[in-house]
Amino acid sequence: MAYAIIKTGGKQYRVQPGQYFDVEKLDVPVGEKTTFSEVLFHSDGDKVTQGAPFISGATVVAEILDQHKDDKVIAFKYKRRKGYHRTVGHRRRLTRVKVESISL
Repeated sequence: MAYAIIKTGGKQYRVQPGQYFDVEKLDVPVGEKTTFSEVLFHSDGDKVTQGAPFISGATVVAEILDQHKDDKVIAFKYKRRKGYHRTVGHRRRLTRVKVESISL
């Protein structure tokens, strides 16, 4: 099975055609297609291509499925016997994408 490793939003993802995954928010409307051009690695069975740092001309085409927020993360600070406590919540904005194709 062919797969690639791409870089987006400061993170790296291993992707295959037909797979869907969440990335940091992309400013692309739902239903549109986007292209990831920062492909670090590609494997198709025995054939392996590695970039330095990126593979020139390689692209991954993906469809935008959803724009949503991640689960809430609570940061709670507390100091005993001092009456000090602080609560801060945070929710990341994510984009769910489905990989259509990988091309070199």
